[in-house]
Amino acid sequence: MTRVDKPALLRRLFHLGCEYSGQILAYQKMTGQLQDAGNTTTLAHYLELLAGAGMLTGLPKFSGARIRRRASSPKLQVLNTALLAAHSVHDLAAALMNRDYWGRVVESAIGAHLLNSSVGQGVAVSYWREGNLEVDFVLQQGEQLVAIEVKSNRKRDAMPGLAAFSKAYPRARTLLVGGQGLSWQEFLEIPVAALF
Repeated sequence: MTRVDKPALLRRLFHLGCEYSGQILAYQKMTGQLQDAGNTTTLAHYLELLAGAGMLTGLPKFSGARIRRRASSPKLQVLNTALLAAHSVHDLAAALMNRDYWGRVVESAIGAHLLNSSVGQGVAVSYWREGNLEVDFVLQQGEQLVAIEVKSNRKRDAMPGLAAFSKAYPRARTLLVGGQGLSWQEFLEIPVAALF
């Protein structure tokens, strides 16, 4: 039980998080999207409350330095893809036709699976980004790392983010979901502990 001084702000943050699930959004940009936004500390706190309620979270940026993680822009992530679908104007046929939107749906499904199946497993879930290079999800359990890139189509795309992450963290395991890798449907059947 936590006091919420600005319930309208909490509600708008929830709607914004569902709309932008799978995307990195700086707190400063969030304040621009929300009226009566207050400060970034309030938004971060409300995002934690939504995570505690099992609705929405902000994934931290993976970094070896804990201070840098806390100061990073969160990657918004619904914890149940029904929340993403309920806030969408797309039906299934329209979602499949819109490649960008479908990509976010698939990525959000993977993220929700990772977060939900990592509860109680001692696994931290984050994302990695350096400049324009990005890895969708990074799992860490002790010293073990798994970098996961999600592709919603079958095309053979270059993955410079995954290559850069492997170069920076050579002991990390890398995994492609979708594209020429493991299908996202198969991936959703694998518990997070089996990925290490």
